[in-house]
Amino acid sequence: MPRLENRARGMDTGRHSSSFHPHPPASLLTSLLRDVSRSFYLTLRALPGAIRPQIGLAYLLARTTDTIADTDLVPLNLRLQALDALRVRILNAGTHRLEFGELARQQGAAAERVLLERVEEALAALAALSSEDQARIRAVLETIISGQELDLRRFAGQTERIAALETDTDLDDYTYRVAGCVGEFWTKMCRAHLFPSAPLDDAFLLSHGVRFGKGLQLVNILRDLPADLRKGRCYLPAKALAAHGLTPDDLLLTASEPRLRPLYDSWLGTAQAHLAAGWDYTNALPRACVRVRLACAWPILIGVRTLALLRQGPVLDASQRIRVRRDEVRAWMLRSVALYPWLSAWQRLFTKAAAK
Repeated sequence: MPRLENRARGMDTGRHSSSFHPHPPASLLTSLLRDVSRSFYLTLRALPGAIRPQIGLAYLLARTTDTIADTDLVPLNLRLQALDALRVRILNAGTHRLEFGELARQQGAAAERVLLERVEEALAALAALSSEDQARIRAVLETIISGQELDLRRFAGQTERIAALETDTDLDDYTYRVAGCVGEFWTKMCRAHLFPSAPLDDAFLLSHGVRFGKGLQLVNILRDLPADLRKGRCYLPAKALAAHGLTPDDLLLTASEPRLRPLYDSWLGTAQAHLAAGWDYTNALPRACVRVRLACAWPILIGVRTLALLRQGPVLDASQRIRVRRDEVRAWMLRSVALYPWLSAWQRLFTKAAAK
């Protein structure tokens, strides 16, 4: 979800949480998590200790399932079997030890190989958490895995023609399963451990947390469109494309961009509206929860900066991957920290980041 050790005295420390929660092995949430996702690792470091282990562990397990799903060198049926076996263990419905040796050997990145090799450590860490935290993590991972399985079956065997989602409803469902549900998980975890008694509108936080996650995923889909097309996947709905005289295969041609642009820009608008809801979510959290609010703000600001670049750049050209430069990422992070004490300046960050 929304992706610094304690930077100043007085930041939220999670002291509202009274129960003791054993932590996962340190190396799982340090070197391994850093290696598989440097951006999320920054967010994790920002979080208070009361929720850092649970959210970090949930991310590692989700990344493990994602690695299994993305191992194209392994036949589809074996990946689905591996995902199902891992789901059974995550849901505590079986005790069969997982052996992902063949999957691990097929990984090009050493960190993802280690991730699969250490899956039993991650599962043991899950079992060591409180029953309430286990339930929250299991619920979100079950939803994420359902989205990954749906994705695998939807695009199975695509070698000649590009397969696409059918409708806008399918796209919304997909973004919920793989990211929107994380907004719910994040909200429930923070509520339970950081501000259980604060007078907050829980329905507002849950609904806007879902939109927050959907927005981040939609940014990824729009940014990664050329790469996904060359894998035989199109997450832009076929019915919407057809209404503009386009097929998924047409999107392989940069000459199709003028016809795609009006539709593509409408999805950019949807993504920005979701991220705006995420910004409202962030500002609805208790202001004393500095680190959680910063951890939410960073991916939102980078997301809207990405959308601004996508409005201007060639979005069908596979040779030009559009992304926010690292120095700009660091600048927005530092700006958010520096402006936090000034409420109006902080709240204007979203508008400034969204500007072209």
